Amino acid sequence: MRTRDCCTVADLREAILDGRLGPKPDTLPITGASSIYQTTQFPASTIKYHNYYLLLRVEAYFGACSHTVDQVAAEAAAQLSGLSLDAALRDERLPVQIAAMDAYLGVVCPHLSHCASVVDIPAGTPIQKARLRDALIADAADIRPGHNVALIGVVNPLIEAIKQRGGACLPCDLQLQETQWGEAVEQDMNIVLERADSVICTAMTLSNGSFDGILARVRERRIPLTVYAQTGSAVIAQFVGKGVTALIAEPFPFTQFNAGASQLYGYSSRGE
Repeated sequence: MRTRDCCTVADLREAILDGRLGPKPDTLPITGASSIYQTTQFPASTIKYHNYYLLLRVEAYFGACSHTVDQVAAEAAAQLSGLSLDAALRDERLPVQIAAMDAYLGVVCPHLSHCASVVDIPAGTPIQKARLRDALIADAADIRPGHNVALIGVVNPLIEAIKQRGGACLPCDLQLQETQWGEAVEQDMNIVLERADSVICTAMTLSNGSFDGILARVRERRIPLTVYAQTGSAVIAQFVGKGVTALIAEPFPFTQFNAGASQLYGYSSRGE
């Protein structure tokens, strides 16, 4: 199986375990593991985001996965450092698998060598950086006026960016009931996927297991899919041109942890 034969996340994991994309993962040790709990609440917003991250350090890269509080305990950081990536890839916890896949692919397929563009987000406040980042995502999605844009994984500045380009946002999220402006948020992604002319999703869909379903549906409907990825950014890169139309990859340290300049990596299958 080569990378172009990987149609699902499980296919990709199997290929990594078998050493078909590079070195065997048992040759790559996890030298550091971190569990982070972080909250974000923007000015003039009543919405507080509760974010949980698992980070696995392998060589010069941090494999990353955002997850819900019940998926992985903070003690995972103590359990995982010192193991090989092979062991983490075989862990029963999906976020551990995703972080391990991201670590492996971040080492063997680094963004800088494989992306189409590198964009610098200058130093600034959290909201300044978020708006610049979300404008970049909306531009990558090539939003057309009047189009219904499914947003799976609600980020309020990204809703603004979609509307500014004339799109109608169809917000979907498992954790939120309404947007900053009081708009209802759908919890069933299949409803917004059926109405959408295009789709934007966050890569937390990897950690909740919904990414394969999104990928399959956009392939069936032949509509564009843009992914914004902190979680598993190197994992999503393997699906560009295979259902993913565009990717804005933001490996660790994420903009919310970095007041200085940040580098984001752009991928696109348009024109191929």
